[in-house]
Amino acid sequence: MAARTRVKMCGVTNSYDAEEGVLAGVDALGFIFVDASPRHVSPELARGIIADLPPFVDCVGVFVDRDAREVEEIIVSCGLSHVQLHGSEDPEYCEGLARSAAPCKVIKAFRVGGETEADLFTPYDDVVQGFLLDTYSKGIAGGTGMPFDWRIIDRLRLQLPLILAGGLGPENVREAIRLVRPFAIDVNSSVEWTPGMKNAEKVHAFMEQVRLADQDKAMEG
Repeated sequence: MAARTRVKMCGVTNSYDAEEGVLAGVDALGFIFVDASPRHVSPELARGIIADLPPFVDCVGVFVDRDAREVEEIIVSCGLSHVQLHGSEDPEYCEGLARSAAPCKVIKAFRVGGETEADLFTPYDDVVQGFLLDTYSKGIAGGTGMPFDWRIIDRLRLQLPLILAGGLGPENVREAIRLVRPFAIDVNSSVEWTPGMKNAEKVHAFMEQVRLADQDKAMEG
C-alpha cells in the first residue's frame, strides 16, 4: 500500500487558520519565530494557539540561526514537537537540540538549486530526522512561493525523509507528489489571502489534491 503524504501548513498566526487547517486534514502546523518574517509569531501567541489544538496535531517551530538556548525555551514554552531550521545551523547545533533538556525532532531545511550537491546533506544524516527542500533565492531563507526543478532531487541521494516545499499549491501539488513521492509537503503562501492570513477555501482545495495524489499512488501500487 502506498504511504499517505503528510502535510504541514506553515506560517500560522491565528487560531481560526489553525482550526481550518486541522479541519481540512493537515498533519502539522508551522509557527515562524523569525522577526523578519511577515508571518512572525511571538512565543506567547503561538502558545495560545497551540493550547487550543486537538490531539495528534504536530506543532513545528521555524527558526533561522537563533541562539540554541532561546530555541529550547520556546520548545518548552509552546510545547513544540519539531523544530525546522532554515539558517546555517551546523550538525553540532542540530545534535545539541535533539539531545537537549527540551528534546524534539529536528528538520533541517535547505534551499536548493542547480548547483546543490549530495555532500551538503551527508553530515546531517545522523543528527536530524528529515530534510526540507525549498527553492533557492538569494537573500531569502524560505517562503519564496516559487517551485524549484524537482528533477535535481534524485541526484541528491537523500537518506532521510523528504519534505517538499517551494511554490506548492492546489494547481501543482498532485503532480509534485506523483513525480517526487515525498514523505511530506510543506505549504504556505499559496493558500493565503495575504502573508499570515490563510484562505480556508484554498487550504481545503489543496488537501483534496493531496488526497487525490495519494489515491493515484495507491492505484499505481
